[in-house]
Amino acid sequence: MTGPLSALEIHVRSNLSDVPAVDWDRLWAHEPDLATPFLSHAWLDALEQSGSAAPELGWAGRHLLLRRGARIVAALPAWSRSDSHGDFGRDWQWAAAAERAGIAYYPKLVVGVPFTPATGRRLLVAEGEDRGEMARAAVAALRELCAEEGIRSIHVLHLPEGDARELEAAGLALRVDFQFHWLNHGYASFDDFLARFTSKRRNAIRRERAAPAAQGIAIRTVRGDELGDRPAAWARDVARLHGHSVSRMEWGMRFLDQGFHERVMRSMPGSIEVVEARRGGRLVAMAFNVASPAKLFGRYWGAVEEHPFLHFNVALYHSVEACIRLGRRVFEGGAGGDHKLARGFEPSEVWSAHHFLDPRLDAPVRRHLAEAREAARVGLERWRAGSAVLKEPPAGPR
Repeated sequence: MTGPLSALEIHVRSNLSDVPAVDWDRLWAHEPDLATPFLSHAWLDALEQSGSAAPELGWAGRHLLLRRGARIVAALPAWSRSDSHGDFGRDWQWAAAAERAGIAYYPKLVVGVPFTPATGRRLLVAEGEDRGEMARAAVAALRELCAEEGIRSIHVLHLPEGDARELEAAGLALRVDFQFHWLNHGYASFDDFLARFTSKRRNAIRRERAAPAAQGIAIRTVRGDELGDRPAAWARDVARLHGHSVSRMEWGMRFLDQGFHERVMRSMPGSIEVVEARRGGRLVAMAFNVASPAKLFGRYWGAVEEHPFLHFNVALYHSVEACIRLGRRVFEGGAGGDHKLARGFEPSEVWSAHHFLDPRLDAPVRRHLAEAREAARVGLERWRAGSAVLKEPPAGPR
């Protein structure tokens, strides 16, 4: 599809490999914390080239490019979906309601990162361009694409609030959900962070943190050249441990394979971190994380041995301490886990934006989302007022 729109040309690509990496990453590299490494060409291309996000698995690429002349000025990654597995859009109830009403729900268009419920930019805009204008042009182009291809809805997932508001102004309806994120309130040390807790919780966390040493387990973070020099070996270990843990979960799904991990470790070792736990020299657990300069994203956990508090130390505490040392502002530990609340993670708003081409779905969903946003606001205020786990954070950076 091509055509003029506000002096822009709109192009759709089925594969990221059809877009030069230098052109795509020019849109991303000037704001790495907002865009996150998940929007880099290397990460998205690895999803497709490894076969993890492939048409035969329900991920048909419909990536949008906005050009002015020969220059790409905005872009977003998008996929036509025939189901909702792996996009973490939490729309199963909507799909079921549509089916009961005799209204087709699929295919849908997902704008986001497959298998990755981490917040960040979805619309990439070149430095100096007007984001509001690009959002309006992109939404108009997405609507046109859906109408032409029989796609029934648009879902832009896991957004920060500012980006969501841009899409709301362009006509999409907003949904707010919550994840548990660790926020750096200017801590000077892990003990400084512990001072936020009640005395009972401080003592409990100290006992949990002491467990690995008593179990003979050493934990460290592997980064950069150490990963990049042996990508195949690290990819094998990450895939093996993660696969072992997923296979033991009733609803566990292994979305990414060894080939994907090897690709990203080769192409973007500066953004990948592996927290390893070894007992007697043997790798027994790991957490696969992704980092930008100011943020850390916890993605995958795996273990071949079970030890008390091992998960908390490998997947949470070790990286919280590293974030404090490195001055990172945020650690997103993943999509779920109420257990994070008791360990200093806080409810954080995560936004998404939606539009249904069929007004029989669009109107009731919009009403529902407006009511749900108000209920979420009240619930968050109630939690902040009544939390007995954390004390109030410091007034500002120290």
